[in-house]
Amino acid sequence: MKYARLGSSGLVVSRLCLGCMSYGDPKWRPWVLDEEAAKPFFRRAVEVGINFFDTADMYSLGGSEEVTGRMLREYARMDEVVLATKVFFDMRRGAPNMGGLSRKHIVQACEASLKRLGVETIDLYQVHRFEADSPVDEMLHALDHLVRQGKVRYLGASSSYAWKFMKALAVADAKGLTRFVSMQNHYNLMYREEEREMLPLCLDQGIGAIPWSPLARGLLARSALGPGTTARGGSDNLTPQLYDHPGDGAVVAANAAVAAARGVSPAETALAWLLARPGVTAPIVGVTKLEQLEAAVRALDLGLTAEESAQLEAPYTPRPIRGWYEGRRS
Repeated sequence: MKYARLGSSGLVVSRLCLGCMSYGDPKWRPWVLDEEAAKPFFRRAVEVGINFFDTADMYSLGGSEEVTGRMLREYARMDEVVLATKVFFDMRRGAPNMGGLSRKHIVQACEASLKRLGVETIDLYQVHRFEADSPVDEMLHALDHLVRQGKVRYLGASSSYAWKFMKALAVADAKGLTRFVSMQNHYNLMYREEEREMLPLCLDQGIGAIPWSPLARGLLARSALGPGTTARGGSDNLTPQLYDHPGDGAVVAANAAVAAARGVSPAETALAWLLARPGVTAPIVGVTKLEQLEAAVRALDLGLTAEESAQLEAPYTPRPIRGWYEGRRS
């Protein structure tokens, strides 16, 4: 395993982060693995040296945090684990204070996550989305309060307008509040709009990028663009919302061609490209088959040539913003 500092912070994380949305309660999503089925993935992740694990309170409505906490306590050294979770989305429909970024919800949600995870402190507590009408000052003071209490060590954010993220950084600096150290953004070969504003901002401000959906929800792991054949691909209604551009097929084909020429899987070339991008610390990989995890590990040592990278990037054309929904919690 390879490791890197998360942005300009002192926190050292593995260059792969295991995304834990896939583990929890199958009643929440049919492709989610229950605790017994999830065990081999946590065991193997620890064996290969992954120390970075990401979940969220809304995954399986808390079930993912419970499974993640128990699995890590069983298989890992908790003093070495970097455990990340997120807050924002509604945890109960029709309950106005069970979501969002008010001081009340942030503090209550953190305490609930700590109990579900079975830990005293969350290493990286992330704002899952920015809320259109939630005061930035209130959000930042609530997050800083958690850090000062010792319930949280570092703060991160997820998909956002670059200007709004910069505003949050500036307000934190001006008021002496704890600063975000990471940005969990939507970034892969099929969606590169983050290269315009967010990634340059992260590089300038010392923010570590930990992209979600590095394989475009599995589309970049295929040899051609087509209907999903996995349990998730056949039931996931978000994939067509994220990847609906006419040029997507050309990107998938280019990635498959480079992979075939190198004698590796398309997942490996797509991840190798992302791992080499400026500012990217650790893509968040979600796996439900052990070979998917092994392919991600192999990608760490797959160095692409300049010509291969150019071939991968050539088909891309600009597309609309996809992957975040400011002001909407469910």
